[in-house]
Amino acid sequence: YPSGNLAIIVIREEKWLTCIVQEDKQSNVKIQAVFKSNGRSTCYYPNGAVWINMSIQGGQYLDQAGSRVRRWTWPNSVMSSGPHVPLSPIFISLNRHVGVRILGQDKITVSFLAMGQQAKFSVGTKVQVSNITRLPPPTWLGEDELLLLAFRVRILRLFDRLRGCLNFPSNEQWDKIKPPAYLVTQTLKILQLCTTSDISDELRSSVRAIVNA
Repeated sequence: YPSGNLAIIVIREEKWLTCIVQEDKQSNVKIQAVFKSNGRSTCYYPNGAVWINMSIQGGQYLDQAGSRVRRWTWPNSVMSSGPHVPLSPIFISLNRHVGVRILGQDKITVSFLAMGQQAKFSVGTKVQVSNITRLPPPTWLGEDELLLLAFRVRILRLFDRLRGCLNFPSNEQWDKIKPPAYLVTQTLKILQLCTTSDISDELRSSVRAIVNA
């Protein structure tokens, strides 16, 4: 960002890519979107609620209260039941510099615009299958990325508790105060990734211990 804060992170894990969009803040930074080349992607509202959620079958658009506004299926997806619902083009602004355009499964673009210059990231994918057994195997964040995300949340929670102690030194119950909502949301996201990722039980337990400490 023009502020110097990191806006977009692209992680390569063998032949798969993960694109992460962060908000324009120096501290207490929230994740605003995650796009994976395996077809799984999610965009979040500023309050942490899910905005858009996509898979290799299709996607859904939610309001800030969590109610579904619309849903769609990709033309080449395999659904167990229900009709195919076509996608209507979607254009959203994650913040004043980053926008997302969704025109199709392989036509998803993250645009970054600042100081008269623009960068575009193609984050769509194309999955063509004839039956559910031929779906490609899922891919997830690697072990190092999961540990880094876990330690990041742990450090942010420690800073939050330190601020509480400094601001209210006479409050004997400061250590019982719950963390802010954005940290709770990020903790839940990491625990969900930990549950669905193909990692060892030992690493899964370590990540959970780090974020729950």
